[in-house]
Amino acid sequence: MRDLDFVKDVVQYFNENQSTVRKTAKHFGISKSTVYIYLTVVMPNPKSEEILKINKEQRHIRGGQASKNKYLRKKRS
Repeated sequence: MRDLDFVKDVVQYFNENQSTVRKTAKHFGISKSTVYIYLTVVMPNPKSEEILKINKEQRHIRGGQASKNKYLRKKRS
């Protein structure tokens, strides 16, 4: 496991940017599961929990929008 300062940086980035687990993982070059563990097990906090809840509620909308954009790009080609 990484040092505690790194974990704090990951959690702080996630909270301050109201990011997604995927974007946070990409930013730090670590896996999504590692980010999720940092947020829920290593350093849980109310703000992270709230952001995770919101992201989960919006997940189907973002996925649908991504598919729509994909097919629109294909259509234009």
